[in-house]
Parts: sequence; C-alpha cells; structure tokens
Amino acid sequence: MTGFLKTIAIFIIIYYAFKFFSRYIAPIFLKKVINNVEKKYREQQQNQSEATSNGKVGETVIAKKPSSPNEGNKNVGEYVDFEEVKDDK
Repeated sequence: MTGFLKTIAIFIIIYYAFKFFSRYIAPIFLKKVINNVEKKYREQQQNQSEATSNGKVGETVIAKKPSSPNEGNKNVGEYVDFEEVKDDK
C-alpha cells in the first residue's frame, strides 16, 4: 500500500513541477531563444543590405567566376543505336 501511495505522490509532484515549469520557466527560456534568433536575422539582413548597397543602381554583380564548362565523362563507352524489331507471329 505504501508503494502505491509513493507512486501517486511522485506523479503528483511531477505534474506540479511540469505545470510550474511550463507556466514560469519556459516562457523566459523561449523569450531568450526568440531574441537570439531575431538578433541573428537582423544581422543577416543588415549584412545583405550593406553588400547590395555597394554597387550602382541597376548594376549586375557576379559574386564568383563560373567554373569551366561541364564536359562530362568521356570514358562512358560508345553509343549504340537501337532499332525496334516487329514480330510477325
């Protein structure tokens, strides 16, 4: 009987601890996380706007030189032309 009461008491304690955490601690934690994400987003937007404001209006800027054209793999074998064969059966 004591084991049953002990189990019920543990469940009640866990329930109220979770309730306390979700009501008071979680909002503070989530607010800090959201503020950090918002700060990173603003920094990215600011860096992007600074990068685009360096050029003239209407000017196209290529960030990197394109690599050599793709030539493909030359050692794949030879091309075989297939013809459709009709069966007269």
